[in-house]
Amino acid sequence: MIRPREIGYTDELLADGSVHRSYEDGRQEWRRRGPGGVAHWHDDRGGSGTDEPLGRRIVKRTLADGSVTYGRDIGYGRTLWGARGDVLMVNRTSFGGRMGAMLVGLGVTGLAVTAAQLPPLHLTPEEEEELRQQAQASSSSSGGGDDTSYDGTVDDDDWRGGDWGDDDGAWSDDDFG
Repeated sequence: MIRPREIGYTDELLADGSVHRSYEDGRQEWRRRGPGGVAHWHDDRGGSGTDEPLGRRIVKRTLADGSVTYGRDIGYGRTLWGARGDVLMVNRTSFGGRMGAMLVGLGVTGLAVTAAQLPPLHLTPEEEEELRQQAQASSSSSGGGDDTSYDGTVDDDDWRGGDWGDDDGAWSDDDFG
């Protein structure tokens, strides 16, 4: 079982439709949703980039310098980042994130992080495109959402709801942890 460093965050929807994200470690981030479910973000420390849902709950984070890392949404408002599962982002705003924290408090061990949940270390452009195609096919055949999240944290209800499949500009309360 993996014991990642847990960092919680809360989201606040702003009047212009963007989101202000506050992390428990003091960082601040501003996020705006773009076409195709991509979230554009910048933070209070000069960082910026995009988060893109690829499918099968994989999130691709591309920094402004072109470097890429991957995360995996593991349910209950939790997203695991880093090839070794170094960081677990927990959405404290969403119902799923609050429910996950409550279940952990009750000692439910099903929320433990396992090696099978680790995000990929590297994907080729072809593998990324295959994940996008699978997500699109899943979305069109079910009429609902694909299994992708934005910042890596989408609780199970949000996955089924398909908020990220629509390009109407609406912001989900759980956009990429």
